Amino acid sequence: MAKKRKRTSDAPAAAAASAGKSDVSAPSRPERTLFGFKDKPSDDATAAAAAAAVESEPQPDSEGADTPPFRNKEKVLVTCSRRIIYRYRHLMQNIVSLLPHAKKDSKIESKQTKGSTLNEVVELRSCSSCLFFECRKQKDLYLWMFKAPGGPSVKFLVNAVHTMEELKLTGNHLKGSRPLLTFSTNFDQQPHWKLVKEMLTQIFATPKDHRKGKPFHDHVFVFSIVDDHVWFRNYQISVPHNEMDKVDKGGLDKMTLVEVGPRFCLNPIKIFGGSFGGPTLYENPYYVSPNQVCFSPIDCCGTCM
Repeated sequence: MAKKRKRTSDAPAAAAASAGKSDVSAPSRPERTLFGFKDKPSDDATAAAAAAAVESEPQPDSEGADTPPFRNKEKVLVTCSRRIIYRYRHLMQNIVSLLPHAKKDSKIESKQTKGSTLNEVVELRSCSSCLFFECRKQKDLYLWMFKAPGGPSVKFLVNAVHTMEELKLTGNHLKGSRPLLTFSTNFDQQPHWKLVKEMLTQIFATPKDHRKGKPFHDHVFVFSIVDDHVWFRNYQISVPHNEMDKVDKGGLDKMTLVEVGPRFCLNPIKIFGGSFGGPTLYENPYYVSPNQVCFSPIDCCGTCM
């Protein structure tokens, strides 16, 4: 098929018409940015905006310049010694279920080198605190509570142990929810009680925005000092759920506390300056070892009198 030949007579006329007509084509598209197509502002407008932003920003202090905000990354290692009886093991499991930021580990042999072993395990598990349940003679339970790696550490004798399974209380709360910690006024009277209060706060308080925690406060941890012993109780914050009985903001008179468990009593023995040892900062003068307590008056040796 033959190709069409161009008309030479119309070409000069078209060129003249295009030369005489004004350029009405669309302007070029502006450069695309991360926020869409925007015209590039002038240099004066950019300088004015930058100056206004600098003036509106608060000037940091010389001491805390470029300091990132504090974030609580507390992690607690919970473990026990070998040959622990079932009742104390259930207590340890109850405490692990109450602390979403807790980590479990295998049992550790109760020897002279358990301090260095625990410090290594705490470092390997990337924890900053530890709760170590040490059982002796299958009847006496000791609780080591220490901060790693610099200390301090507190040794308690655990008495009056009642687990959740044993009590069968009616209270219940969400697993992983953040607790409210309450302390009696006795904790602010003496220096060693202030130290114990700070350690209990750091270990039992769930960090904010923890990946395993829930942003709810539906239970309370109560620590009270009676007869130089620290008594622990766990209560659920119960509120009415009816549509007509909703609790207003600040309506604490309609809230009730229902005990959940567990229960235990801590008798402080010594406070050390290091992690699982070190210099002795405090020693309880009223502490009596369980080995010196005679439970039978017939076989009494007279040393406990």
